[in-house]
Amino acid sequence: MSIFRDRVAIVTGAGSGIGKAVAEALCQKGAKVVLADYKEETVKAVAAAINMKTGGKTGSAQAVRLDVTDYDAVKKTVDDTVNTLGRLDYMFNNAGIAVGGEVRDTNIDDWRAVLNVNLFGVIHGVDAAYPVMVRQGFGHIVNTASIEGLVAFPGTAAYVASKHAVVGLSNTLRIEGRELGVKVSAVCPGHIKTAIFNDSKMVNIDRKKVLEMVAKIPGITPEECAREILKGVEKNTGVIVITALAKILYMLQRLSPDLAMKLMSLDMKRMRNARIKK
Repeated sequence: MSIFRDRVAIVTGAGSGIGKAVAEALCQKGAKVVLADYKEETVKAVAAAINMKTGGKTGSAQAVRLDVTDYDAVKKTVDDTVNTLGRLDYMFNNAGIAVGGEVRDTNIDDWRAVLNVNLFGVIHGVDAAYPVMVRQGFGHIVNTASIEGLVAFPGTAAYVASKHAVVGLSNTLRIEGRELGVKVSAVCPGHIKTAIFNDSKMVNIDRKKVLEMVAKIPGITPEECAREILKGVEKNTGVIVITALAKILYMLQRLSPDLAMKLMSLDMKRMRNARIKK
């Protein structure tokens, strides 16, 4: 029997990529899933496709438009879900964006944009869902971070900062929530084959060259990633590291931070080859 069957979950950033794949996997396992995304038509289409595929025989999907930077909207989504479905078992704080570029090229608006979605979007989800789960005495919060939340990568400083913060928040909340019945996990994927590198803002960087570099990195599909995420949730793993390369980098970071930094310096050279010369 799946631990997800007849359970209630909210997934943010569910219109595409990892969020979409997680929502689909949850429904396949029998969960009632609220798919939230700021792209209303997209997320409605995803939910409709899931319901058509499951035919109501397993889980169910419903879509809501949600901007995770709007705390009141996040809280309303959580409250409406609990009022309608009676409980909240899983909160997947997954929505995220990135800005590529060196710190010397990006500006304060780039920092704010990334932190508002990647960090405050998670904080809003936690603040809305955690009290509900504490009152219930059960629940699992799953925050999507990144391998860049464990290892410093050049060229995405705001993203790295946001994801390190998400890992720290998740680890702290995991300690606090343990005796209250609330589980917490941070998901740290390596390269997942999504459209993030196509969709992200890039400052003073040749996108074509970046995409060529990314294409050489071993990666997995969002569907494969979703399966690994749910396996980690089933095991109540605190930090769910996904992809073989990400696991190697994480191990290296723990064993020798200086060596990991030197390795990332090589990546910096590759990034600078993609920098647009002015």
